[in-house]
Amino acid sequence: MATRIGVLAVQGAFALHRAHIEALGAEYREVWRHQDFAAIDALIIPGGESATMLKLLATLDLQKVLTEFSTEKPTWGICAGAILLARSVTNPCQESLARIDVDIARNSYGRQLNSSHEEVNGYRVSYIRAPRITRIGSDVEVLAYKGDDPSWVESGKVMLTTFHPETNLHAPSPWHRRLAQSSFRA
Repeated sequence: MATRIGVLAVQGAFALHRAHIEALGAEYREVWRHQDFAAIDALIIPGGESATMLKLLATLDLQKVLTEFSTEKPTWGICAGAILLARSVTNPCQESLARIDVDIARNSYGRQLNSSHEEVNGYRVSYIRAPRITRIGSDVEVLAYKGDDPSWVESGKVMLTTFHPETNLHAPSPWHRRLAQSSFRA
């Protein structure tokens, strides 16, 4: 049976992940209801607008099930998804699910017009209104940097990237592969 990778589909760039997931031979699933979480092996919380995602998660009553899922199974937060999973959020301050011991500042590298592309471990990624990780806890491993700032971190079953690999059409990305293999589990 193929690995079933869910992508939170309440808002944001969820559809771009389909090609990466299917290139792995895994099954792509859109997640937006409670029962969807029981049918997946791993979850991607995509980029988008984190404050809007929080409101939609509250409206759909998904905060608790998402928090529980990310405690038990591999969960990857990308950009806005990273913001949702961080312990503390600033610029401006907002609530989060506090699933990984990092502090994160929203929109730290400028506006949409200041978006950039860089290589991380030889793979081209996009920084789009990217957040900046400003503090990491002692149980958090940093695997890549943007300048002096961590841009890819992992702790337990949670992985965060402040960049978007899904915008690269060379599928699958190394991060999609990592999630499918669940190689960062505690």
